[in-house]
Amino acid sequence: MKESYLYKKMSGNHVECQTCSHYCKLAPGRRGICGVRENIDGKLYVLNYDKVATYHVDPIEKKPLFHFLPGSQTFSIATVGCNFRCDNCQNWDISQGPKMFKEILGEKISPKELVDLAKKSNYESISYTYTEPTIFLELALDTMKIAKKEGLKNVWVSNGFISKKTFELVSPYIDAINIDLKFFDNKSYRKITGGRLDPVLDNLKRFKKAGILLEVTTLVIPTLSDNPEMFIKIAKFIKEELGSDTPWHISAFSGAISWKLQHLPPTPVDIIKDAYQIGKDAGLKYVYTGNIFSDSGENTYCPKCNDLVIKRTGYIIKKLDKNGTCPKCTEKINIIF
Repeated sequence: MKESYLYKKMSGNHVECQTCSHYCKLAPGRRGICGVRENIDGKLYVLNYDKVATYHVDPIEKKPLFHFLPGSQTFSIATVGCNFRCDNCQNWDISQGPKMFKEILGEKISPKELVDLAKKSNYESISYTYTEPTIFLELALDTMKIAKKEGLKNVWVSNGFISKKTFELVSPYIDAINIDLKFFDNKSYRKITGGRLDPVLDNLKRFKKAGILLEVTTLVIPTLSDNPEMFIKIAKFIKEELGSDTPWHISAFSGAISWKLQHLPPTPVDIIKDAYQIGKDAGLKYVYTGNIFSDSGENTYCPKCNDLVIKRTGYIIKKLDKNGTCPKCTEKINIIF
């Protein structure tokens, strides 16, 4: 347990959490929407600070990040809790567990020990993922500071619903981030996630402006986020606000292990391919398909001459030239090696 880095004391021992864009106002004894921040006698405490719920080694492509250290392995960590309640969540047991059962589960591991674990196996990066890293800000930030000093890169996989103050704290230490852009309207965000669209859009622009390697993911859920008009709006936003060199991942949904959407069918492949084409037609240089069988949707092609630059099969790299330019026309490719 640790005192929160970002909160404001209010009258009557109430507090306002300033970690994410919910800005929860909490009376003594109450927890925030995330389920892991509690007002204890007029101070806001983080209950999951030194309790790591899970850690694994993943290909960086699984985040998904296709333009950051391709072919590398990343040490991935998470705690319990989340500031969203996405009906489609596949890690709902750890993201929603504290809200349902009030328990804060996890293995006691310090930031220094996490960095040591990553360094011991010569991983190039640490990823803060699986649940929303904003809700374990204190653990993530303390770990990132040590990792940076030790020469490791820091990666966030986020829903983008962070506060401006959190952005200011973490942005100097984040090297790459993938942000979910789940919908393009507030109604859907509120209904399916419990969040809002505007803070996500604001943070996408903040991370891009900060020069942090940014990739965007949209999960295509049948009947909920499979509208071509939504794809057009997202592609237009990425092109105009983030830049045509920002990668957009369009992923198919499978309800088998989702929290509340098991009744929905898998996303038809044709819808994913249509969304891909919408992204390309909008002028996006790097559009990718995920969770479907495709002989080309995961590859990186030169945006100028369309020559194959990186060939991927699932998370396996089949072809990779690390000189940062197209081997055919020498066009610069927006990839960090």
